[in-house]
Amino acid sequence: MRLLAVSDLHVRQPQNRRFVEEIARARPTRTDDWLILGGDLGESEADLEFVFGTLGPCFARLVWVPGNHELWTVEDEGPRGEERYQLLIDTCRRHGVLSPEDPYERWPGEGPPVVIAPLFLLYDYSFRPDDVPAHRALAWAAEHDLVCTDEYVLHPDPHPSRAAWCEARCRSTEQRLEALPKDVGTILVNHFPLRREHARLPLVPRFSIWCGTRRTEDWHVRFRAKAVVFGHLHIRQKREVDGVPFHEVSLGYRRQWDPAEPERYLRAIWPPT
Repeated sequence: MRLLAVSDLHVRQPQNRRFVEEIARARPTRTDDWLILGGDLGESEADLEFVFGTLGPCFARLVWVPGNHELWTVEDEGPRGEERYQLLIDTCRRHGVLSPEDPYERWPGEGPPVVIAPLFLLYDYSFRPDDVPAHRALAWAAEHDLVCTDEYVLHPDPHPSRAAWCEARCRSTEQRLEALPKDVGTILVNHFPLRREHARLPLVPRFSIWCGTRRTEDWHVRFRAKAVVFGHLHIRQKREVDGVPFHEVSLGYRRQWDPAEPERYLRAIWPPT
């Protein structure tokens, strides 16, 4: 019985869609394994339906957190912000997928008590140099001709800004995590990295402002994390901080992965090996 993870499936891309189908073919019967889906599965409820419907029969439990792509509103009159997020949660519930709006579930395998904590925290432009003030963050990125598509299609309604939405999500999530028994560990799952040092993108370094919030820098210690799972960067990696493994588990776009061995992109997270 294992907890596996992958993110950034981007199934609007035909080859990525086939990747999901290949995973299902390689696992024709349900196992005891759980699978974390770390966001950016696609850009519509239909994309989520496809992933959940294809992979759900292969795993005992699916766990999902939203990425920025799932929160995009590309239709002029489509649902925005919190309303769009709720539609995604409704999709999860139809498929029995664990989401950030559900109680944290205890890992049923052997070992010390651990809960799986899917998070939805967004970003607040604080992953920037200390000498760049908050009001200049977007201009600082624009100096390198960078602007994230989120600025046009990820709407924060009814919050006044994405940073305000991020603050609200962090505040409510902290309260939930603080309420956990002190003898229970966590596996923290968020689309965006929890630590600024992990938001390093060598080709587009100033994209970091759309990658998380400094509010979560110490959450792995505060909330007794046994592992942290994230995506978003499309740079697969494993690092250790304060004895806690941090796993970036993106698949990414076709040029970023090898189709020859799809199963190896499902990272084993727990129990530790």
